[in-house]
Amino acid sequence: MAIQRFRSFQDAEEALWVMKPDREYYQRVAEHWDFVRMLRPADIPKGIFKFKTIQEANQHREKVDFEIAKKIYDERIKTKKLFIKNSI
Repeated sequence: MAIQRFRSFQDAEEALWVMKPDREYYQRVAEHWDFVRMLRPADIPKGIFKFKTIQEANQHREKVDFEIAKKIYDERIKTKKLFIKNSI
């Protein structure tokens, strides 16, 4: 990937957007999301949860995140796949 220089932050920000995506762009996006799903599978509890405070909602989110991380860790310990080899 070549180094680009920009005259302003706005020019740099505009360079992040792909206005005319091609087949390669969509392939990179698909690979990115495959990698994300491999790191953290979507195992989010279904339903609507009501909380009285933001703190209570944050505690619930932390608990769910911890349970998901523990599940992934336990699965990797069981299969002895602790590290993910990056194929990118």
